[in-house]
Amino acid sequence: MFNLDEIYTVSDFLSLCNKTVENNIPTSWLQGEISNLARPASGHWYFSLKDSRGQVRCALFRLNQRNIKFNPENGLEVLVRAAPTLYEARGDFQLIIQHVEPVGVGNLNLAFEQLKNKLSEEGLFDSTHKKPLPAIVKTIGVISSSTGAVIQDIIRVLNKRYPFAHILLFDSVVQGQGAFEKIGQAIIAADNSQRCDVLIVARGGGSLEDLWAFNEESLARIIYHTKTPIVSAIGHETDTTIADFVSDASAPTPSAAAMLVTPDRLELRSSLTKLSLLLHQQAVQNQQRKQTALDQLKLRINTPDRQLNHLSQQLDYLSHRLNNTVTSLIETQAFKLSTLFSNLKQHSPKEQIKHSIAISQLSANRLDRQIFQTISNYKQTLVQLNVRLRNASLQLIEQQKHQLASHAHALGHLSPLSTLSRGYSITTTEIENQVLTSVTNTQSDQIIKTRLSDGVIISKVEKIEKN
Repeated sequence: MFNLDEIYTVSDFLSLCNKTVENNIPTSWLQGEISNLARPASGHWYFSLKDSRGQVRCALFRLNQRNIKFNPENGLEVLVRAAPTLYEARGDFQLIIQHVEPVGVGNLNLAFEQLKNKLSEEGLFDSTHKKPLPAIVKTIGVISSSTGAVIQDIIRVLNKRYPFAHILLFDSVVQGQGAFEKIGQAIIAADNSQRCDVLIVARGGGSLEDLWAFNEESLARIIYHTKTPIVSAIGHETDTTIADFVSDASAPTPSAAAMLVTPDRLELRSSLTKLSLLLHQQAVQNQQRKQTALDQLKLRINTPDRQLNHLSQQLDYLSHRLNNTVTSLIETQAFKLSTLFSNLKQHSPKEQIKHSIAISQLSANRLDRQIFQTISNYKQTLVQLNVRLRNASLQLIEQQKHQLASHAHALGHLSPLSTLSRGYSITTTEIENQVLTSVTNTQSDQIIKTRLSDGVIISKVEKIEKN
């Protein structure tokens, strides 16, 4: 038999196991390979940590990801600090990750390499996107801290090397939490101002952590989309950042960046002297060439005698060619005339006349027959049309008679005379001959005419009575 006090519910048993695990197994460091990595919308990371003989589920909550700069991937060997626990909802043993870093390389170094590879694959480092530095620089924008030594180094170099350029400082923090956002804002402000010919993003040397603001992805994309050429001068010669790769040019130090974007005034003066000397030499050589060409043109000018002799010679030559051409043309036309005369002899006009007369007689006979035949056809057609016209006329007259009788009969029915024959009369005025339709249209002593079926009665109105 079993004791009822020893029976647990599943949730109670799992809670007991969880307390046992958490109270007896301390927080430990583990090394293994990441697999089955999942990143749900909650922001938490879930994966398995495995080696050749086993694996364990792991959970890395969002709040513990703040100090992780690299991007975990499946197959990556990592070292984790984790606390064991039991996930009671499923009864799964798992590790709650508190810290993770790659094995064999630092957290920041791995993040640097991952971001570098990502942006390189997107083409942000391609030389085709690099903007050339301007040859003439009037204003230089410097993105750096106003309290650091960097801006003083740049000013000192420019005063010595190229004092003609103006310097605009866009002050920004270059280290610490949120520094990359401030740097990005300063770059955007400098680019939007459209006052700078070139921009220098600079800061002094430091550790990888100190320079990390220049390795942020958002800052790299801001530099990439900037329209003004940018020179990156971050740290010392041995320091390399993502900003160096995406900028249009990079310099090992801020002082070197100032020298990179400006020419040396001593070199400019030397070049100006050389150019002036070269210009003078070219002007002298050009004058000599023009003088030589002028002398040659003078030699090529003909005197009137030489020109007259030349024209006389041309006239003789053209006269000779004209004589030859006329002679050749006469001979050609004479040959054509002889050929035509021979052809004319072969075709006698008498035979052609006889042939033409025979053809004309034949055509006249055919024409007479055709005329006779046409007249006969027209006569027969005329007779037929005359018969058809007579029949059509008689038929049309009969139709008109019938229509006239019908109209006369209908007119008789509608005639006022027919109405008068039935005892009615029509009374009109004598002068205007207007029909009286109402007593209001008549007056006393007015002469009126009354039409009956067999005559007219003229009377005088003596009295008017209204109904």
